Amino acid sequence: MIITIDTGGTKTLIETFDEAGAKSIITKFPTPRDTSEYIAALRNTLSSILDQQSVEAISIAVPGVVHNGIAVRCRNLGWEDFDIISQLYDALGGRVSIDNILLENDAQLACIGETRLLDNTPNLSIYVTASTGVGTGISINGKMIPGLQRFEGGQVFVEYHGEIQRWETIASGKTFYEMHGRFGSDINESEESIWQDFADRLSRGLMILLPTYMPDTLIIGGSMGTHYPKYARQLETILRQNIPSYLDRTKLVQAQNPEEAVIYGCYYHAIDSIAR
Repeated sequence: MIITIDTGGTKTLIETFDEAGAKSIITKFPTPRDTSEYIAALRNTLSSILDQQSVEAISIAVPGVVHNGIAVRCRNLGWEDFDIISQLYDALGGRVSIDNILLENDAQLACIGETRLLDNTPNLSIYVTASTGVGTGISINGKMIPGLQRFEGGQVFVEYHGEIQRWETIASGKTFYEMHGRFGSDINESEESIWQDFADRLSRGLMILLPTYMPDTLIIGGSMGTHYPKYARQLETILRQNIPSYLDRTKLVQAQNPEEAVIYGCYYHAIDSIAR
């Protein structure tokens, strides 16, 4: 069995995959901002699983920068230098090998999960999630790229209305709600000015990432990704007008399974790691 943990800015979802790849939802709970409470919540859930079944790996996603198995900074949770792997290993009493507890950035894992859902796996793909924040992931042939696990495109600085700002601060789902007092699901496609503004905000970071990496496929996910058809035309028009044609190599697609992309990415990453 493989245990997958999607740690989000607001909630944490735990699911398991059996040997045939069939998954089961175990639990979901609000993500504690206190790190000790987070470890305790994981221990309480995982201990009961470990008491009953053999676990090959625990694959954890977090919304922030990960380096050498440590959550260096999860801005929306207030976590810094959080050694999740060691603390969880200790909390579980060593019942899972520490080498089989994996930790990666959530958008990086979502990139793997969504890329492997495509009919033809692209050589290079980038995933952008616009939810509580803006996260990015990059993969080659649907697998993690060594050395690029810390790819944090949401933190790039962009120009917007004459000011230099972090892309995340102008294009996240959180910012969208703060501006309009409504979620994307409450705004229909006919309210074009709202979607034109969001497309403009989202394009600011993409106009840096796409010419830099020239991915075969760009996948738009996260809570705002579920509304991609409402602003797809505006976004693609902005990008085509501003990115030179000789750099315009990227196909834009909507995430197929944005709610569980991270969970599937956790699973595939665990499978790849076990295979090594």
